[in-house]
Amino acid sequence: MSQTQDNAAPQKIQGVFSSQEVKKVGTGTTTRKTIQKTFWFCEEKDDGSLDVQPLNPNYIPSGPKKNVNREYFLTHFAPEPELYLQSVYPKMREINKTIARAERYRANSELYSAEMEYNNALKVDDENVRANFGLGITYLERGENDKAQNVFTRLVNLDAAFEEEHKHLFNEFGIKLRKNGMTDQAVKYYERALELAGQDENLLYNLARAWLEKKDNVKCLDFLLKSLALNPRLEPAVKFLIWVDGKRLVPEDKKHAVSALLAEIGKSAGPARGTPATAGGS
Repeated sequence: MSQTQDNAAPQKIQGVFSSQEVKKVGTGTTTRKTIQKTFWFCEEKDDGSLDVQPLNPNYIPSGPKKNVNREYFLTHFAPEPELYLQSVYPKMREINKTIARAERYRANSELYSAEMEYNNALKVDDENVRANFGLGITYLERGENDKAQNVFTRLVNLDAAFEEEHKHLFNEFGIKLRKNGMTDQAVKYYERALELAGQDENLLYNLARAWLEKKDNVKCLDFLLKSLALNPRLEPAVKFLIWVDGKRLVPEDKKHAVSALLAEIGKSAGPARGTPATAGGS
């Protein structure tokens, strides 16, 4: 074996595994034990722990992920390579192709074709994050706010929608909610994102923009200052602060803090005109 092979990093665990749980059924003399088998899609992370996600009846990884340590995983999970190769992998590949087609249609403004493909994906995995976001954005781009509201309700209850890998999608969706006049939903959505995804300068900035639409200057400035505290060089936030100050929208008790911050930044973003830009999206 070559030196390169000897020093090669071990391959990370990925695939379908099963776990078993013994459950009691019935009462008294009719009590009996049953074994419940659950199938999971498992992926090892850089720290050696594993994310495990249950398979839905269509053999698609769906629903909330759990993180378990490697020792627990090796003790409680058994590999199911045939199930992965024969059922799960082909299904995952097919749904990814369906969503990719939908995204191409949406990028080309073929919104009805995009809707059809997103719905095809959701038929086999109603919790698919990319498909839900894509469908919601498609409805918002068509101005169909009632249909977008249904998707919004589903998304705010999906913890997976606010994971780091989907950040560009949930930023875009929140921006489009606000631009379509769904400011109450945008505020609720951004607050949910901050709750699950943690503090993020773009989320805080976009939440400030939503509060501006709701004409609450106090909350607008509060979230804007939080955004700049995380990233004083976030250009849209700097321009927004200059714009808010120029429009005399700064509450009296915040004027000193804003003046000090503007002096510190040196108004490097230059004078802002019109409505401030949107961070993290269009």
